[in-house]
Amino acid sequence: MADYDLAVIGGGLNGASLARDAAGRGLRVILVEQGDLGAAASSATSRLVHGDLAMLERRGFLRVRAALAERDVWLKTAPHLVRPIRFAIPAHANERPPWRLRAGLWLYDRLGSGDRLAAATTLDVTHHPLGNALKRPIGTAFEYSDCLVDDSRLVVLTARDAAERGATICTGARCVRADRDHIWRIALIDRGHRRILTARALANATGAWSASTAETVLRQPLPKRVARQVSQIIVPRLFDVDAVYVFQNPDGQLIFASPYARDFTLIGTVSHAFKGDPAVVTTPAPDVAYLCTATNRYFRAEIQPADVVRTISGANMVPARKGRQTPLAAAMSFHAGRRLAPLLTVSGGDVTTARRRAERAIDRLTRFYPMAPRWTASAPLPGGDFAWDRFDDQVDLARERWRFLTETEAQRLVGAYGTRLAEILGDAGTRADLGRSFGAELTEAEVRYLMTREWARFADDILWRRTKLGLTMTPAERDALETFMAGIGNGSGGCFTDDDRSGDSEAGTVEPLPIRR
Repeated sequence: MADYDLAVIGGGLNGASLARDAAGRGLRVILVEQGDLGAAASSATSRLVHGDLAMLERRGFLRVRAALAERDVWLKTAPHLVRPIRFAIPAHANERPPWRLRAGLWLYDRLGSGDRLAAATTLDVTHHPLGNALKRPIGTAFEYSDCLVDDSRLVVLTARDAAERGATICTGARCVRADRDHIWRIALIDRGHRRILTARALANATGAWSASTAETVLRQPLPKRVARQVSQIIVPRLFDVDAVYVFQNPDGQLIFASPYARDFTLIGTVSHAFKGDPAVVTTPAPDVAYLCTATNRYFRAEIQPADVVRTISGANMVPARKGRQTPLAAAMSFHAGRRLAPLLTVSGGDVTTARRRAERAIDRLTRFYPMAPRWTASAPLPGGDFAWDRFDDQVDLARERWRFLTETEAQRLVGAYGTRLAEILGDAGTRADLGRSFGAELTEAEVRYLMTREWARFADDILWRRTKLGLTMTPAERDALETFMAGIGNGSGGCFTDDDRSGDSEAGTVEPLPIRR
């Protein structure tokens, strides 16, 4: 009998979603990630949960409708991570005519739920707060509703839910070989040890590594795909309103400028073909200049490359298609021979449709072994068991219980942990009860929680993914956090289920892997 029903290689959003869906259907699941959860492309998204307005111009009406339906699912199941926000498209004389924008947004509303979020409208921004940041003579903007998401935390909480439903999550563990017969025999390097496990099915969700994994680890053919890179920049906050600006560029691309980590603005994205090591994806200087130029066409406060405080880039694999490529494209393939264990390959795709993508992928396994029906459309992620329009109420409850929290601190903590916040703050009556402070609101209590419950091993895991507090911490504060985490045993990695956070659990047995020729 195999150790697991499904082994998932890759801990990005696709891999975590596959593990969560399968574990909730009753399968024995293991997820293997060589680094940190969501450390690559899944932490370099546009952070949008939307129907993709640009898809309307390509007449992808069914795709837009399906994505908007998923937007509603995320609002219900992750109200702490996904929040509604108004998007504003300033009307530029040299771009799409107003009638086209107005008609597109009317259709966008009709393809969506229609009554969950506020409908699109036309604004005179010369007398509206949205216009304060815009150049003149821009006087009109088209406003509509969509959502923003904390992409990194979405990955981690998806994996957290998978673990609570029985999945084993291995971080810092690398799959080095997988032999395929009627079952998969998989070799891992975990904490310096070579471990062997078996699985009835395997999913390759390694993103930009999917081709190299297929070739060198699985030794299986992979449908032709190409690597795409997306890049964004972070600058000091450029506007005071709580909204996302959508800028039309002369090349037809839409550029988004959105609030980020309270004091900053995220601007992106730019996409192009990628060649190189997916572990080292940098933002080219022309991409930074492109985004600065696009922003300066609209905002009064002009930015230069020197104003960029951080760049975000990631690479993924998308289907190889003729014509225009989109970074949101998803590739999924399935193969199972008469006497060969099933192989799933999932890469690419946007944040919005990740849950549905995983659901469809796991459906492909139903003919191989019985499992429970679909379930993820209605089950909240950890901490998300409250109504999507009651976020402010949760913030108020947190401030009533922990009176030392400021409004901004409570908003950040509820936005990250939702109703699980009590697991961090407990019975703390003062800030001192939370232990050491590392600056920028980060306390010892939160760090310990992230290490023991959310697989954080290194300072970067906390500073740039599970929180974004690295943006406002000094180098000395970041170094102190690294030293603290090393002192209490970071970097242990290993394979954990929800009931075992000690790091001593074994993934199969330790033995040499025979080489088949």
